[in-house]
Amino acid sequence: MSTIFHIIRKEAWRNTKEAKIYAPESLYSEGFIHCSTLETVVEVANYLFKGQSDLLLLCIDLDKVEAKVLFERVGQEERWVFPHIYGALNVDAIIQEIEFKPDSNGLFSLPPQITTT
Repeated sequence: MSTIFHIIRKEAWRNTKEAKIYAPESLYSEGFIHCSTLETVVEVANYLFKGQSDLLLLCIDLDKVEAKVLFERVGQEERWVFPHIYGALNVDAIIQEIEFKPDSNGLFSLPPQITTT
């Protein structure tokens, strides 16, 4: 199983959790849902969400995603490759929801519930 990650505000997730599909604003404005790999999720969180404590980390089983997923480079560096979901996300592909809080300096680290092995 390959897992990708999506950072979401708790309130936004509460508002859509009961639906069978997840279609955030970025799907309509940019054409895809932004996701991260295990290697990039902390860097993304620290760049875009520093100090925010109202977040969840959605763990998504890539094999269960029904929409097209492309791994695309962002920026000029080779390390900036991210999974983008081109369509609504079927909620049954989400295998775990993890509270995602920063430390006292407002910075994120990988939650202990996520194993790196």
